[in-house]
Amino acid sequence: MGGLRAASPSSGVAMACVVASEVATVLAVMRRNVRWAGVRYGGDDGAGGAGDEYLDHPLIAGLKSLRRRAASWGSRWPGGGGVDPLLYLRAFLDVVRSDETGAPITGAALSSLHKILSLDLVAPGPGVTEAMGAVVEAVTGCRFEVTDPASEEAVLARVLQVLLACVRGRAAPALANRHVCAIVSTCFRVVQQAGTKGELLQRVSRQTMQEVIRCIFGRLADVDVTAIANDQFSKNQDLDAAELSNGKSDYVCLDSSGDEVGAELGVVQDKAMMEPLGVPCMVEILQFLCSLLNIAEDMDVSQRMNPIDFDEDVPLFALGLINSAIELSASSIHRHSKLLAFVQDELFRNLMLFGLSMSPLILSTVCSTVFTLFYHLRQELKLQVEAFFSCVILRLAQGRYGASYQQQEVALEALVDFCRQKEFMAEMYANMDCDLQCSNVFEDLANLLSKSAFPVNSPLSALNVLALDGLVAVIQAIAERTDHAHQHHEQTVPEISEYFPFWQLKCESSNDPDQWVRFVHQQKSIKIKLMVGVEHFNRDKKKGFEYLQGLHLLPEKLDPCSVALFFRYTPGLDKNLLGDYLGNHDEFSILVLHEFAKTFDFEEMNLDAALRLFLETFRLPGESQKIQRILEAFSERYYEQSPHMFVNRDAALVLSYSVIMLNTDQHNVRVKKKMTEEDFIRNNRRINGGTDLPREFLSELFYSICRNEIKTIPEQGAECSEMSYSRWVDLMWKSKRTSSYIACDSYPFLDNDMFPIMAGPSVAAISVVFDNVEHDEVLTGCIDGFLSVAKLAAFYHLDDVLNDLVVALCKFTTLLNNSYTDDPVIAFGVDTKARMATEAVFTIATTYGDHIRSGWRNIVDCILRLHKIGLLPSRLTGDTGDDQESSSDSMPSKLGSSTVAPHVLPINTPKKTYGLMGRFSQLLYMDAEEPRSQPTEEELAAQRNALETEKMSNRDRIVLLWQGVYEHITHIVQSTVMPCNLVEKAVFGLLHICQRLLPYKENLVDDLLKSLQLILKLDARVADAYCENITLEVTRLVKANATHIKSQTGWRTIISLLCVTARHPDASDAGFEALVFIMSEGAHLSPANFIVSVEASRQFAESRLGSAERSVHALNLMADSVNCLTRWSREVKEAGGEADRILEGIAEMWLRLVQALRKMCTDQREEVRNHALLCLQRCLVVDGISISSSTWLMSFDIIFQLLDELLEIAQTYSPKDFRNMEVSLLHAVKLLCKVFLQSLKDLSAQSSFVKLWLDVLDMVEKFMKVKLRGRRTEKLHEAIPELLKNILLVMKANGILSNTIASGESTLWEATWIQVNKIVPSLQLEVFPDNESDAAAAKGKPSSPAHEGQTAERPAMVQLAAA
Repeated sequence: MGGLRAASPSSGVAMACVVASEVATVLAVMRRNVRWAGVRYGGDDGAGGAGDEYLDHPLIAGLKSLRRRAASWGSRWPGGGGVDPLLYLRAFLDVVRSDETGAPITGAALSSLHKILSLDLVAPGPGVTEAMGAVVEAVTGCRFEVTDPASEEAVLARVLQVLLACVRGRAAPALANRHVCAIVSTCFRVVQQAGTKGELLQRVSRQTMQEVIRCIFGRLADVDVTAIANDQFSKNQDLDAAELSNGKSDYVCLDSSGDEVGAELGVVQDKAMMEPLGVPCMVEILQFLCSLLNIAEDMDVSQRMNPIDFDEDVPLFALGLINSAIELSASSIHRHSKLLAFVQDELFRNLMLFGLSMSPLILSTVCSTVFTLFYHLRQELKLQVEAFFSCVILRLAQGRYGASYQQQEVALEALVDFCRQKEFMAEMYANMDCDLQCSNVFEDLANLLSKSAFPVNSPLSALNVLALDGLVAVIQAIAERTDHAHQHHEQTVPEISEYFPFWQLKCESSNDPDQWVRFVHQQKSIKIKLMVGVEHFNRDKKKGFEYLQGLHLLPEKLDPCSVALFFRYTPGLDKNLLGDYLGNHDEFSILVLHEFAKTFDFEEMNLDAALRLFLETFRLPGESQKIQRILEAFSERYYEQSPHMFVNRDAALVLSYSVIMLNTDQHNVRVKKKMTEEDFIRNNRRINGGTDLPREFLSELFYSICRNEIKTIPEQGAECSEMSYSRWVDLMWKSKRTSSYIACDSYPFLDNDMFPIMAGPSVAAISVVFDNVEHDEVLTGCIDGFLSVAKLAAFYHLDDVLNDLVVALCKFTTLLNNSYTDDPVIAFGVDTKARMATEAVFTIATTYGDHIRSGWRNIVDCILRLHKIGLLPSRLTGDTGDDQESSSDSMPSKLGSSTVAPHVLPINTPKKTYGLMGRFSQLLYMDAEEPRSQPTEEELAAQRNALETEKMSNRDRIVLLWQGVYEHITHIVQSTVMPCNLVEKAVFGLLHICQRLLPYKENLVDDLLKSLQLILKLDARVADAYCENITLEVTRLVKANATHIKSQTGWRTIISLLCVTARHPDASDAGFEALVFIMSEGAHLSPANFIVSVEASRQFAESRLGSAERSVHALNLMADSVNCLTRWSREVKEAGGEADRILEGIAEMWLRLVQALRKMCTDQREEVRNHALLCLQRCLVVDGISISSSTWLMSFDIIFQLLDELLEIAQTYSPKDFRNMEVSLLHAVKLLCKVFLQSLKDLSAQSSFVKLWLDVLDMVEKFMKVKLRGRRTEKLHEAIPELLKNILLVMKANGILSNTIASGESTLWEATWIQVNKIVPSLQLEVFPDNESDAAAAKGKPSSPAHEGQTAERPAMVQLAAA
């Protein structure tokens, strides 16, 4: 759309042209229908009747009137002011609304509306609100007659385009809320209708609805907060199946609601919905989308309805729309209270519900939406986030309650995404673990990650590695915060000296770290003590109360309110004990029971939901008297908050007792005869003060209990249970009273409390993964985790954690394992895991050595083992001490000897350290060998001569050694993923062996060259590092040994190595040099390497790394190679023998060459493309190669395909992409004509010649009629007649084209001139100036003796071809 708006008309005249053009288009489409053509409406029958406007149908009259007036408005268009948009929209809207028009007419009118809206002809200004409303009402109420399915789909697609343009254009803010709802409703209706139509409409409709939702919610940031402060929003009504079904078979009306726009969304036409686009419509849309999540349960899906898999597809579609809306509006939702309230309550509840879906797609979408909400709105969603992690993530990731592997994986992936937010875990600890009424989310998540990283009775899985990623991310985030430790100061938590109502305690300021850190520490301290008190209470109620009183968490003299608060808000209490205590008959217990009931908020809650919530907090005792007392307290509280339903609390008590009995009756397996609805209603007659309760109320209550049992025996510690509606209502009530959300920053205020909780499990989990994995990336992640744990353990003085870590790492070094192989140095060198662990051990020792205690013993054992196997350099074990090393006077002789070759230290040597550990850490950055002095040039020359002499002397023994050498090099190449000296020596050593042995070992040539395929198997990073040098070595090998390479396998290996360099910036020049050496003048071309060499040359020609001149050079190599084919053909014919089979092979190579050149003829570069066409022509018209008729026909198929592609490129692509295509087309048509003449002699006698000739003429006709940028090309128009004339003259001269025919047969002559006259009508007279009459031609009689003679002299074969 951006492009359309960029080209918007800038003047009134231009806008008038647009409107006039669209009017003309609609009128033209209407006139194609007999109904609208020449029909007279109104007026007298006489010619002098009424005015012209009465001669047309009102729709046509309206369009004509608009056309006349458009030009007269001049500059009074949008931008100039003065023209009501309805004046130039109404005529099109009338067509759209009319039920007399068919699909093509309605589609044309919709296209015009789309164009006007896309060009922003309806811009903000006077009358735009009414105009946009009229557009929406007309399009959503669009009616048209269905003539065929395709036209119906086209109209529906255009409806979607217009609606999208309405919400996307500059005039979108003028849309009323009700119109926005109508747009969404119509889009969804089209989505539903598309289910029974084509796949394309289904995809387009869904994508359009996504875009509509994005456009609407993307405008939330611009909505004025004060504009909707006092609005009243309507409640969304549930959709039923009738609203989603599709209208009639022969008539389409999108406005299924009849007279109320947006009825499908349940929109009430109140003041808020009449206001411009704002929060009300967004709330309505979200309500509608949430209702779609439950559509599968609410609908009775029939055979005639949309064949969507309602178990996944509809909820997934709705979740995708919700996710799109949240992504674009989440940052602004907090500014709008109504929208925020909906997100907090209904939206999040639905996300929680579908978070437990069995579909991984739905779960993933839910997690993405919650992640976005958390990122932007976590301060407003504290308890909702806690519930999501407790009831969804923990429930699924633990694999409990029947969660599948896919659900576990998606839940863990979502958790890891959260963990990668550096402040996430700190905020979970501050807001959840340190809140008395919340579960320990941080602790639960940390334990989950640690346990999930452990492989249980199985090999390491993706879940284990995923959990490790999350665990390491949390640890690294904590470690990074230690860099800001100067801002951190310890908080002392004062002891509680007397009881106070700490349950309602809130932080004074969540923005002041001093205040909220003190508050959090105090809350955590109370929570820990409460948990201990809970354990005492569950064993003995009396001792539990005494313990809590001693800590001043309960008053010295117990009062009913404090005990009730303890029962209500303390998690982990034994629910059996709690139920028995609340049901006791003593006065204090009864007072506690009533205070306990007062902690619940049952306002606006159904009786069954309130009862469920109440009974979830304890187990209902079995004694009837206790049940009676508990239900009395419940009924009193419920009646107090819901007096409108019952006349007194006794009615609530009787009904509550009846509900409990119904619940037992329906869900107790021992009850055989179940209570019916009528029984339940009859049992509750006249209980409401002598009157009956509403039958609908009792029926709803009955079926609610039947469908969903009230759990009178709730689960102990049901933190991961499902979120029921009653629990959700209680959560929303708590969310209004909970303390504000604390946003943590980059300072480690709480890390001292967090890290000890996860330190031990983290070290154990990382160690298990490190022990069971071999992948380098995972090993590196484990090492990063180890180092982060060490940093934190040292920072917080957790010496035990650091010692345990050092001991674990020392085991992984394998240095403490005495059962080494015969060569421990090699064993240690090839063990990557051991080397990484060793480096980590000594890094920790040098950095945090002051905090290591018992771990030093293991470190020293490792050092001794390294010394024993000879891996410690002597300078690290010398007698020079710290003081001696720092003094220049104490030991001058040792200082002098220690300065030998100081330049051999690498650049990345760490800073200088002192002591044995400091020196040993440098071992990890040095070569294991002692530095040696540099040899002189004479010594190097002597070593080279000795090495070459040894090689040449022992080359006969290579057969005995080759297999072992090859296997060793193979192992090195396949096991190396990073450049190193070992693989470098292996690769270049292999190349040197081949260079030296190829001239002498003919029986090993194929094996040696085959071994070079190992280079192609190098890891991408290794190959990239050495590509240039490898190419240089291969070039030397080719130049020195090209004559020794005979087999096709050997050449294929060499050419494959060169092909790799075609797209390598550093190696391509060297690779092309080698290819030129092989192909230049055919010096080293042979049947064994011809095809692979041509293919390699094509790849270099295609490569953009070199210049265009290099590509042209590569094309010349390909074109010149045809000379080798002619030479080989001539030699084969002269030699005789099995010539036919060899010549067929040469023809096959010629065809492969043609195919390779044909691929280059569509190159984007003009110079390369044109040169490729010339080279292709050169190869096709070559003489000396025996080409069969079938091969010629195959080559013509290649040519026709090429010409079609060139025509498509010329007509489709921009001239900027393919420059000067006119010249390329000219080369192409010349190529076709010359190749046809070249093959004329061989093909004219074939039965398929007539078809081929007509195909050639058809292609020439296409080139004659081609248009570039809207006009025909002069060069083609000049060249094609001459080329065609030349072909016709040659065919005439050879007697192939003649007007002599057999009576009653279709002839080549007639077919030719039918085609030629379409191209150049005058050409027949030029080629046959003595053209005979049509009659003579029809009888097959020549009109001149000369022609008779020509026909008589024609060979019989040609006459048959002409016939």
